[in-house]
Amino acid sequence: MRSSVLVSISILAMAGCDAGANSTTSSTDATPRPLKGCNVDASVRSKVAPGGYYTNGASVCTANGSPHLFHGVARPSFEWDAAGEWADGSGVPRSDFDAMASWHANVVRIALNQDFWLSGAKLYNAKYQDTIDRAVKNAEAAGLDVILDLHWSDRGDLTVAIAGQGQGKAGHADQQQMADVNSKQFWLEVATKYKDDGHVLFELYNEPHDIDWSTWLHGGNVLGYKVVGMQELYDTVRGTGAHNIVIAGGTSWAFDLSRAGGDRIQGYNVMYATHAYSPQNPQTAWDSMFGYLAAQDIAPVIATEFGDVSKNCTGEWNSAITQYADARQISWTAWAWWAGGCSFPSLISDWDYTPTVQGAAIKAALLSYPYQPAGIPSAASSGGTGGTGGASAAGSGGSSAGSGGASGSAANGASGSPAGGVSGSAAGGASGSAGALSSGAGNAGLSGSAGGGGAAGGNQ
Repeated sequence: MRSSVLVSISILAMAGCDAGANSTTSSTDATPRPLKGCNVDASVRSKVAPGGYYTNGASVCTANGSPHLFHGVARPSFEWDAAGEWADGSGVPRSDFDAMASWHANVVRIALNQDFWLSGAKLYNAKYQDTIDRAVKNAEAAGLDVILDLHWSDRGDLTVAIAGQGQGKAGHADQQQMADVNSKQFWLEVATKYKDDGHVLFELYNEPHDIDWSTWLHGGNVLGYKVVGMQELYDTVRGTGAHNIVIAGGTSWAFDLSRAGGDRIQGYNVMYATHAYSPQNPQTAWDSMFGYLAAQDIAPVIATEFGDVSKNCTGEWNSAITQYADARQISWTAWAWWAGGCSFPSLISDWDYTPTVQGAAIKAALLSYPYQPAGIPSAASSGGTGGTGGASAAGSGGSSAGSGGASGSAANGASGSPAGGVSGSAAGGASGSAGALSSGAGNAGLSGSAGGGGAAGGNQ
């Protein structure tokens, strides 16, 4: 999410004149239509990371050939704090992921900072990789797939000493215009680590902006540093032998995928991400910016961020996007699973996981889908995750273990199996009610950390 409140409508109008050029229909036509689906030959199915997915046209498919949609939430803080933050303290507990699952989320998007990860960086944290791995394992144990998102980068300068507080500026690990040469090493290491886990997806770069489509795809020079394009990042991942789903966000802070129809990443198992915020990304532009890709069966689309950042937000924007996505078989992860208010915007108002007004809309949408956990059954990871007392998984119902305990079904306290440990039951842990919920009063600000210490300016 970016700090600027408005994006020029003229930029939106200029974009995408040749989008979908390889299709027989107009790029503005996002009228829902039948998709080719998952009936493919063995050569396509052979390119699937263990337990993971493959793509065919606009469909995402399980290894056994069933269509699949990702519905979940985005979890910030690992981009600005190497330990992650929860309830004004360090560490993200297992209860966080159990609570997401109690809403019936089947995926969580986790934001990362390449300078915390890379050993040659001044901001390198020796515990960071293990911390992220613990979060991945806890999420999977709760029944969630995981999108690892390269959120913040460094313009190719590993000597940067400040995390956040410098969006688009040299000298900071923060949201930059595009990935850099160090991002290749990041993805080489991440893809190598998770290539045998198809429940982990790779989002190559958070919000490319102020670059043209050629630079987005092939790289170039921007403001004095070398930008690495999406094709090279994709090739880096595939060079490790990883068949995991790769996600590429569009230009204009990831909103604009208007060129992706005719000039796509060359490869397989690629999804395209859009970010749609109110008021800067009007619904009138959704068809031409991203909807056509899914409706015309060109490529799978996932909205990895969206929300209403207006002062007096409602849940209408979130409901509109999820309904639009449902009609076109578009996946989504709502921003953001963070205790705060409208301007962040937040889905929860506190660390008891009380939904905000936007969170209520997202929770209602999640509970409306047939629920099937997606993660790998495993014991909850222990060690330094916080929340050891076992925060409520749903704000009501039973409690889940914090760190090191069983997942705890909100309905019956079962163990950590995705089939039984995460209830996701509207009758048990999650209320599913869109009414009488917290409005998320209060303002987390548009800072990278919301709670303090993160990026000023607020683009996530």
